Amino acid sequence: MRISNRPSPAASSASTGLGCVFDLPAKEQEIQEIELASSDPDFWNDQDHAQRTMQRLGTLKTQVDGWHALHKQAADLSELVELAQDDEALRAEISAETEQLVHHLGQLELTLLLTGPFDDQNALLAVHAGTGGVDAQDWADMLLRMYLRWASNAGFQSSILDLAEGEEAGIKSATIEIRGPNAYGYVKGEAGTHRLVRLSPFDTAHRRHTAFALVEVLPEVEDNDEIRIDDDDLRIDTYRSSGAGGQHVNKTSSAVRITHLPTGIVVTCQNERSQLQNRESAMKILRARLTELAIREREEEQSKLKGEHVAAGWGNRIRSYVLHPYTMVTDHRTEYSTGNIQAVLSGEIDPFIEAYLHQQLGEDNEG
Repeated sequence: MRISNRPSPAASSASTGLGCVFDLPAKEQEIQEIELASSDPDFWNDQDHAQRTMQRLGTLKTQVDGWHALHKQAADLSELVELAQDDEALRAEISAETEQLVHHLGQLELTLLLTGPFDDQNALLAVHAGTGGVDAQDWADMLLRMYLRWASNAGFQSSILDLAEGEEAGIKSATIEIRGPNAYGYVKGEAGTHRLVRLSPFDTAHRRHTAFALVEVLPEVEDNDEIRIDDDDLRIDTYRSSGAGGQHVNKTSSAVRITHLPTGIVVTCQNERSQLQNRESAMKILRARLTELAIREREEEQSKLKGEHVAAGWGNRIRSYVLHPYTMVTDHRTEYSTGNIQAVLSGEIDPFIEAYLHQQLGEDNEG
């Protein structure tokens, strides 16, 4: 790498323009306001509101601290450049630090793309087996593992709220909660139909099969003035859980099904041993679905939240995963692709997420 007397482009951009785009003073002001509010003795009277506010505070501090660290790194790198005229070792150090700076800059830039009204919320992600029989159920199970591994690798917390197993293999459907800063903003682009092409392990002739699964992504909104759930609008049924969970689960009516009568939305939860826990999880999913419905009715661009409500089938796919006759994962919206399908199925989907967010930013700018 050839080092000049001028600061690197990455250092220059980090120490100038991004600070304005990031609006650091506004975020620092919000931190001060939250810290002041949290010192009020009545702040913790509403535990749910207080916890959400403190989560917002943590997100803001992480963002601001990251910016300050990046700014300092850029300033230090600029000073090193001035000293690197005839020092090969120092040039190598600058080269390494520049690559690190560019990486951090890319991460900061990515957070700037998460500007949607619910991007900073937790996410509920549901996977449904589509056409393809037992292969589709197995494919849904593979996607479930992929998202759980991605969440773990990305530093998010995740838990399975509801899971319906397939008769022979895989799952019919599953809903997971992904908790952490900007969880919904990162994962919202995964909504849509995912297509798998492979030699079926369930076909005795070992022929090539195509299977589909539908992924839904919802923002988890605990407090929304638009959503009022009246107890009289709910029909709540309890029943015995099926599938994994042991004899205790199957012997007690711990599973919960909630029907929202005005909209016809039905949610179920059976993954917890306690009926109360399942009811709380089901209400969480119902609130998210009602929030999504309200926004979809108000906004024409439904895809900004979770994509079109479509049946999982041949059309409307967002991504294809091909295991035979070649190996390739291709996103049909961004055209990003990779041949390392095993890495993708092991949770390495960040490049797809980043490509989608950048594409959305470009479309918003054009609009």
